[in-house]
Amino acid sequence: MVAEAKRVGDKRFRESYGRYFEDFEIGDVYEHRPGRTITETDNTWFTLLTMNQHPLHFDKEYGAKTEFGKVLVNSCLTISVVTGMSVSDISQKTIANLGWDKVRLSGPVFVGDTLYAESQVLSKRESNSRPNQGIVSVETKGIKQDESVVISFERSMLIPFKGHAIDDQMDY
Repeated sequence: MVAEAKRVGDKRFRESYGRYFEDFEIGDVYEHRPGRTITETDNTWFTLLTMNQHPLHFDKEYGAKTEFGKVLVNSCLTISVVTGMSVSDISQKTIANLGWDKVRLSGPVFVGDTLYAESQVLSKRESNSRPNQGIVSVETKGIKQDESVVISFERSMLIPFKGHAIDDQMDY
C-alpha cells in the first residue's frame, strides 16, 4: 500500500506514495519501516540547527551528571524522525497538516537507539468546506528497539479523494 506504480504511458510507470482519503479505515494500524538509528551527529546537528542550547543534548560531561548518565537525544528530533517515518505511508498525498495534539514523551531516547513507528487511524470525515478532500486523524507512536514507546501524538491531516491529489494532476 505504501507505493503504487501508476501507468503514465506505454510501458512507462511512476511510483506514487501515500494514501487517499478512501484508503483509511478507522482502527487500522500501519507499521512504518524501515527503522532509524539515531547517531551522535544527528542529535548534535539537529540541536545546533534548532538553536537548542541545553547542554543535556550535546555535552557528555553534563549528561553524565544527570539521572540519565549520558547525553539525551533532543525530543524535537524524536518527533521529527517519527513523523518523517510515517510520511510515505499516511501523509505523502496530504494537502495540509492541520495539527498535532496530545504529544507525550514517555521514555528517553539515546544516541544509538533505533526508532520504529506505527500509526492507528482514529477518525475520518469528509471536509465540510473542501469538496474532494477529507480530514483524517491518526495516533502515531515511536517505539525503540526494546519495544518501549518513547513518544506518541495525534495528528490531523487534510487528505484528497482518489483522483484529486496533486500527483494525479502532474504531467511531468
